[in-house]
Amino acid sequence: MGTERLVVIGGDAAGMSAASQARRRRPELAITVFERGPYTSFSACGIPYYVGRLVDTEEKLIMRSPEKFRERDGIDVRVLHEVEEIDTAGRRVSVRDLKNGTSAWEPYDQLLIATGAVPLSPNLPGADAAGIYGVSTIKSGLDIRRRLDAGDIKKVCIVGGGYIGLEMAEALVLNGLEVSLINSSAQVMGTLDEEMGALVSQALRDNGVTLYLSEALTAFETTAGKVTGVITDKRTLSADMVILGIGVRPNTVLAEAAGIALGEKGAIRVNERMETGSTGIWAAGDCAESFHLVSRKPFHVALGTVANRHGRVAGINLGGGYATFPGVVGTAVTKLCQVEIARTGLQEKEIKALGLEHESAVIKSHTKAGYYPGAGEITVKLLAEKGSGRLLGGQIVGMEGSAKRIDTLATALHAGFTVEEMINLDLGYAPPFSPVWDPVVIAARAVAKKL
Repeated sequence: MGTERLVVIGGDAAGMSAASQARRRRPELAITVFERGPYTSFSACGIPYYVGRLVDTEEKLIMRSPEKFRERDGIDVRVLHEVEEIDTAGRRVSVRDLKNGTSAWEPYDQLLIATGAVPLSPNLPGADAAGIYGVSTIKSGLDIRRRLDAGDIKKVCIVGGGYIGLEMAEALVLNGLEVSLINSSAQVMGTLDEEMGALVSQALRDNGVTLYLSEALTAFETTAGKVTGVITDKRTLSADMVILGIGVRPNTVLAEAAGIALGEKGAIRVNERMETGSTGIWAAGDCAESFHLVSRKPFHVALGTVANRHGRVAGINLGGGYATFPGVVGTAVTKLCQVEIARTGLQEKEIKALGLEHESAVIKSHTKAGYYPGAGEITVKLLAEKGSGRLLGGQIVGMEGSAKRIDTLATALHAGFTVEEMINLDLGYAPPFSPVWDPVVIAARAVAKKL
């Protein structure tokens, strides 16, 4: 019997975390990683900050090169190799070498699918024009920054007001450009409730971004194959460049074609050990679903934190250990210039969809003692279940020092705390860091009163 072979499809966060964990536990395991792009273990989250020149070189976004994985860990990483087909019956994958165009079948004993997510692209007239960019890979960041470096870009239109839209708005404002943002709903940041999203919309305006809310994209205006504008159901905006920030979908074309079961939002269905329903096949990262610890339902989220944790669990199991991934609570943070934004748990529309009765409270406070220099405003919204008082979710928008307070709420959600229990948390206090009553505790008290 020959050496057991692990094949990993995808060389970013989940794939390389899994490969590294499996290698630590089983030095004899033959591990091959196929990555269709030119890089491994890159920080896609850092792309807007590279475009905004807060990060000066793309090398700083690459955690570890393919050569390092080969030399240090004995992991055979093959970049510019795209897996085109999974043959589950024959336990093999068809791989195309993108440098020379040849294809070959590669056998596996265990297979990890870590194909990530791909940006949503509108199927609209002019969508294939030059100058329209998604933001998901190092290459996309390089392409955008090179285009800005040419010096002829003056007006940029962003389509979509989610995390990517906000972060790219900041990057483009830092480049001194005229930035507009189109959003189909009445407020940006659809993962926040309406009144909290309104604070973010105002922050965009305060930083010089022109907002067009409740407008649907209908087409792109082009000249000689290049984008020159964006057409909505209400107007046409001229643009030298367009950034798409309308979300991502799990990259599961390969898995679906192989008959591997899909779940939430088309992500690959997995159990707590990251196993699919197909023998010897595992999945991790943005292509795989998770479990939401508050709603108690399958859930999909595309975040580097979750992808790394998925990969770690899969790798421990592939290496002969035993690990489970209990789930997530949907925690995410971002910023727009001086304004920090954070959320965790369920928002109101999700709570209503579950049929739960709830109360909520929105409070305004300060990030530090009000008299201490640099104290900024912070707005906190908490949602709790009627009857039980169980914390269901929280959202924060405020100045520096606001966003990471979401970690207190995320921990409370993991622990299943009630808002009464939150009031008694022994949180750190000193004037440079917080008021005597921390803003998240003030919000807990406000909800508790209603309950």
